[in-house]
Amino acid sequence: MAAAVEAGLSADQASSLAGTLSLLSEPTRLRILYVLDQVGELCVGDLALALGVGEDAVSYALRLLRTAGLVSSRKQGRTVFYRLSPDFPEPLLQHCLRELVSLTLEGTDA
Repeated sequence: MAAAVEAGLSADQASSLAGTLSLLSEPTRLRILYVLDQVGELCVGDLALALGVGEDAVSYALRLLRTAGLVSSRKQGRTVFYRLSPDFPEPLLQHCLRELVSLTLEGTDA
C-alpha cells in the first residue's frame, strides 16, 4: 500500500493540480476556456460580449489563466488576442468541457 501511495502525486504536484482545478472552478474562467476552445482566439471585448459579462471581469480572469499557463496571448497593434495555451492539458480540457455542456443541458431541462 505504501508503495502505491509513493507512486502517486508528490506534494508539489498535488498543490499545482489543486491550484489549476481551483482556477477552473470559477464559472467565468471556465466559460472563457470553452469559448476559446470553440472559436480559437478572441480579444477581451469580444469575449465579454460573447459571455455577457464586463470587460474588467474578463480581463481579470484572463490574467489568472495566463499566469497559470492555460491561456496565451498575442498582440496585434493595440489589441491583444487570447487563445488556449498550446500545452493546455487536453484530457483536462475535454473533461471540463463535457461537464460544462452537461451542466448547461441540465439547466435547460428545468
